[in-house]
Order: sequence, then structure tokens, then C-alpha cells
Amino acid sequence: MRIHFAAVIAVVMAGVLFRIERVEWLAVVICIAGVIGAECFNTAIERLADRVHPEMDPLIGQAKDCAAGAVLCFASGSVVVALVVFVPKLIVTW
Repeated sequence: MRIHFAAVIAVVMAGVLFRIERVEWLAVVICIAGVIGAECFNTAIERLADRVHPEMDPLIGQAKDCAAGAVLCFASGSVVVALVVFVPKLIVTW
């Protein structure tokens, strides 16, 4: 979660610096909220699974992997959104 918050700070600073448009802010905010929300769901699933079944179990391991994979998918999509929003602004700046 610390890494995600560091990324949020960097992206918000870049958004302010590059003066992104309102619709770009909406995309960025949706991505931020989605990744943080997915991370919260992942943490909840992991903690609940550890509480209910503290021993190693292959099915619980798969559930945890799927939850972590969901975070990775959302974070990867957010990187694509960041590229779409910020790369054109970098090219214009250069």
C-alpha cells in the first residue's frame, strides 16, 4: 500500500505540473480509487483467509493469488492510463 500511495503522490504532482484536463483527472482519479480499493479487498481476503484457516491450504492460496492478481491487473491498466495521459504531454514539452 505504501508503494501505491507513493505512486499517487507522484501522479498527482505530475497532473498538476502538466495541467492535465478535467477528463484526464477523472481517469486518473478512477484509477487511483480502483487500485487502492482493489488493494483493500486483497488485504481483507488475505486476513480473513489467514484467520479462518491459518494452516497452508492450496485453495486458499489460489484465492489469495487471484486477489493479488486483481490488484496487479488494475495497477497495470492504471499504468496504461498514465501513459495515455502523460506521454503526449511529455512529447509536447520536449
